[in-house]
Amino acid sequence: MSVMAERFAFSGLNEVFAKANEEKSGDRLAGIAARSEQERIAAKCTLADLPLRDIIARPLILPEADEVSRVLQTTWDEAAFQPVSALTVGEFREYLLDDATTDSAIKALRWGIMPEIARLLPSL
Repeated sequence: MSVMAERFAFSGLNEVFAKANEEKSGDRLAGIAARSEQERIAAKCTLADLPLRDIIARPLILPEADEVSRVLQTTWDEAAFQPVSALTVGEFREYLLDDATTDSAIKALRWGIMPEIARLLPSL
């Protein structure tokens, strides 16, 4: 007997972010929660493979539509982000956890990491 692997497709970053979250009743009521633990894991894997520059290029909330997003966008330091821009979320997590990564290297990134990226790291 063979078992068919279930495949998941996500319509965009907003859906991937929502489905990768741990289950919350509000997400379930809004219809954005993962339908199963398998879908949640698939969303987390999708996020882990996503390049950081893609998250910056496609903000979850457009700065034109939200004042907080606009402030974050204006205070974001692209030069500080550049050294890690090509890394995936998973690679970035490993970089931060690597004993060879110095405190000064991490501090240099602080204005280059948008909240959308920072909030992903604990969940992977």
